Amino acid sequence: VLQLPTVGDKKFLITIGDRSITGMIVQEQMVGPWQVAVSDVAVTSSGLRGVSGEAMAIGEKAPLALLDAAAAARMTVAEAITNICAAPVEKLSDMVFSANWMAAAGHKGEDAALYQAVQAIAMDMCPQLGITIPVGKDSMSMKTVWQEGDQQKSVIAPLSLIISAFARIADVRQTLTPQLVTDQGESCLLWLDISAFQMRLGGSALAQVYNALGKQVPDIDDISRVQAFFDAIKQLRQQQLVLAYHDISDGGMLVSALEMAFAGRCGLDIELTGGQDVHAQLFSEEAGALLQVRKADMTQVIDILHAHHLHDCYREIAQVNESASIRIVCDQTVLYQAERGELQQHWARTSYHMQKIRDDATCAQEEFDSLLDNDDPGLRLLPSFTPDKSFDQAVAPFVNSARPKIAILREQGVNGQLEMAAAFTEAGFEAIDVHMSDIIKGDFSLETVKGLVACGGFSYGDVLGAGLGWANSILHNPRAYEQFSQFFERNDTFALGVCNGCQMLSGLREIIPGTRHWPRFVRNRSEQFEARTVMVEVLPSPSIFLNDMQGSYLPIAIAHGEGRADFSNHLTHASDKNTLARNQQVCLRYVDNRLSPTQSYPFNPNGSDDGITGVCSEDGRVTIMMPHPERIYKQLQNTWQARKQDGPGAWFRLFVNARKWLG
Repeated sequence: VLQLPTVGDKKFLITIGDRSITGMIVQEQMVGPWQVAVSDVAVTSSGLRGVSGEAMAIGEKAPLALLDAAAAARMTVAEAITNICAAPVEKLSDMVFSANWMAAAGHKGEDAALYQAVQAIAMDMCPQLGITIPVGKDSMSMKTVWQEGDQQKSVIAPLSLIISAFARIADVRQTLTPQLVTDQGESCLLWLDISAFQMRLGGSALAQVYNALGKQVPDIDDISRVQAFFDAIKQLRQQQLVLAYHDISDGGMLVSALEMAFAGRCGLDIELTGGQDVHAQLFSEEAGALLQVRKADMTQVIDILHAHHLHDCYREIAQVNESASIRIVCDQTVLYQAERGELQQHWARTSYHMQKIRDDATCAQEEFDSLLDNDDPGLRLLPSFTPDKSFDQAVAPFVNSARPKIAILREQGVNGQLEMAAAFTEAGFEAIDVHMSDIIKGDFSLETVKGLVACGGFSYGDVLGAGLGWANSILHNPRAYEQFSQFFERNDTFALGVCNGCQMLSGLREIIPGTRHWPRFVRNRSEQFEARTVMVEVLPSPSIFLNDMQGSYLPIAIAHGEGRADFSNHLTHASDKNTLARNQQVCLRYVDNRLSPTQSYPFNPNGSDDGITGVCSEDGRVTIMMPHPERIYKQLQNTWQARKQDGPGAWFRLFVNARKWLG
C-alpha cells in the first residue's frame, strides 16, 4: 500500500516545481524540519503585509465510482472538506468549489452514473452544506477506439470527479499541519470518523494492490455529520487543543498515522479495537481525520465532540512517542512492528526509483538513504544575532530619513521582483521597477539609484545559460555596458544578485571590481531543477548585506536548475576557489542539518564544491547568491515551521544591513 503511486511519496514531482515564488506561500506540500510531502492544504497570504489569506485543497475518489458513482462524488466532496479543514476556514459556506467531471459519455451505463453523481452533490450534498460550485470543467470523451488488424478495440476511463476547494481565511497562522510534535507532553492520536466506523473497504488502496475492487464503498450516509465535523475541528483549533491534523484518505488510517510520524520523525504505538476486522481498521478510507492532542486535554476534547453530536465518531487510536518504532497492537498482541525509517523508505520507494531513472542516480540514492538517519535534527533557525521583533523596530533608525532609491532589475521571464521590492521597501528603500529594456532604450539611468538588485525567476525561459544570456545583453549593448560599468565604479553603490540575477552578475566579472575570482554557475549535480528549503551558514566576509550575521545557520528557500559553482571552465580555475576563500569572499555555504559543510544531496542541492552558494566582491559592495532571502524575510514564510508567527524573519537583517550601510 505504501508503494502505490496514489499513496506514496510524490517528492520526485514536487521538488522540481518552484513553490516559494511570490513570497506569499504560508503552507506548501512539504511539512516540518525534515521536509516531508504530506500537507493536506495549500495556504497563501493575501499580500506581503497582514495575516489574512486563502486556503486551497483537492478531493478525488475516482476508484469508488466503479462501484457507486453517487458515493464517489459525495466522498470527493468530503475529502476536499477534510483536507481544507487544516486551515482556519470560518464556515462551510465560505468555501467555493470547482468541479472537474470526466466521463465516457454515450458508453453503456456511464451517462446514468454521471447523472447520479451530479445529482448527489449538486442537488443534495452541497446545497445542504451551503457550498456553491460556480465553476468547473467537463471532459465527456473519455473513450478511445482503435483498429488492430481486423479487430476494433476500445478503452474507457471510469467516471471521475476532481473537486478543488477554495476559501478565504482571516489568520493564516492558525493553519494545522500533519507534523507530530514531541515537546508538548504526553499525547495521543484521536481518530475522528464521519461514518461512525463503518470501515468499508471497496475501492480502497488495499483492494487495488491486490488487483481487487471490493463490494461496499465508503460513503457519507449522514450529511449533517460533515457539518458537525467541520464545527468541531473549528472549535478545537480555536481553543488550541489540536497539535497536528491529517485527513484520512488514500491508504486509510494507518497511512495517515505513518505520514504524521514521518513528518515528526517519531514513533507510534497503534492500538486497534478487538473484535473488529484488523484490515478494515487499518486501511478503510472512510472520511475523517487524525488529531494529535495532549493527554491532559482529552476530557475537554471529548466534551467538544459530544457537544457536536459526534459521540460514535471518535476513537483514541495511538500513543505518540519519541522512539523510532511503529507498533500495531490488538488485544495486547503485537501484530506488526517496524522502524520509522524502514517504513518511510517503503513509502518513498516509488518516488526514489522514478527519480533515479530521471535524475542523477547518485543524488537519488543519497536522498533515499538519508531517510534512515534517526539522529538527523532537521531544519533549525540558529541566528548569531537577535532578530528584530517587528519591522518598525528593525528600521527605527531610518524612519525620519530619506528613502534611498534602489533599482529592482528584471529581464524577460523574471518573476521574483515583487517580493524583492517588498523586502527592500520594508527596510526603508524606495524600490523602482526597472526592466532591462528601460536601460537599453535609455529610459532609465542607473545614476539615479544607490542600489541595484538583479532578481530571480525564469529569465529567457530559464533555458540553459539563461543568466549568462542576461549578462551578454549588457556586455554587448554599448548603452547598457556604459550604465552598468559606471554604476559599479562608484564607491557609494551596492548590488545584490539572486538566483538568475546571481548567474547574471557572475557573468559581469569584467566590469565589477574585485570579482575576478568569482565562479560561473552551471547545471545542478542532480541534473534537475531544485526547489527546496535547505540550511546555509553565513561565513565571515566583507559583504555589506551579511554584516553581523556571520556564524548564523539559517533555513532558506532555493529554486534553480543551474546553481552549481563552477571553477573548471575557461574563465575560472581551481585556484580561484582558494583565492576566494583566502579573501573571505565566500559568504554563504550549504550545510547539512548537523551544521557541517556538505556535498551530500539534498542538503547541498546543486553539488557546489565546499557548499559554496554565495560570494561577494573584495570590498563587499556586491553580493551574489543562489538562495532566495527575499522569499523568507517574514516569519510567515517559514513554511517548514508548524507554529507560524508574524513579523520579520532572520533574513530581513540582510535588507536592513543594506540600508544601514548607506547611513
